[in-house]
This record gives sequence, C-alpha cells and structure tokens, in this order.
Amino acid sequence: MKKLILLTCSTLLIGCSAIQQAVKEDNLTVGTVQREIAVGMPASAVAEVLGSPNIVTTDENHQEVWIYDKIRSEVSYSQRGGGIPLLMFGSAGDSTSSKKTLTIIIKFDITKKVRDFAYHASRF
Repeated sequence: MKKLILLTCSTLLIGCSAIQQAVKEDNLTVGTVQREIAVGMPASAVAEVLGSPNIVTTDENHQEVWIYDKIRSEVSYSQRGGGIPLLMFGSAGDSTSSKKTLTIIIKFDITKKVRDFAYHASRF
C-alpha cells in the first residue's frame, strides 16, 4: 500500500513539473523579452522568466551566451460544401500552414549578468 501511495505521489510531482515547463515555453515571446529582460539582470532571473535555453555557448570573448530558439507550426483547416455525397467520401476543404520562429540571444558578462540581448521573430 505504501508503495502505491509513493508511486502515485511521484507521478503527480512529475506531471506538475511537465506543466511548469509548458508554461515557461509559452512565456517565450517577444513581448516577454521586451518586458522582462534587461541589461544587468542576473542569469538566474533570466532562467526564471524564460526557462532553460536551447543552446549555451560562448562568444569571442569567452563570455557565456544563451540562445532560445523556438519554431511553431500552425495549420488551419476550412471546410466547404457538405451534404450526403461528402458523408461517403469525407469532407472537402482547404488547409493552410504557417511557421513562426523566434530566436533570442542573451549575452552575459563575467559576473553572469545580462550585458546584451537581441531577438528575431519571423512568420512564413
């Protein structure tokens, strides 16, 4: 019985952590960067706002650089027609797809504070 309770509690905790990561991914927007990220901000505060970066590297001065790279695909369907003939063969319609990209680059100084940041958003 104790093992079952422990397993249930562990599963609930793991599920909550996945939800928290999904919330942080939703925070990854141009608006969030503009509102929340500032020069002089500690790296820990950046991670609190944006979550963990996709890429951690160094620049030409051997200072740490965090890169957040997000790609989102959106598909929309529009249905046309109807009636009995479509019931036998499925529905007719059009679909459109688009992609959105967001790249955020945050450069830190030697004290792990933001010294510069940039972002690029595109839609195609």
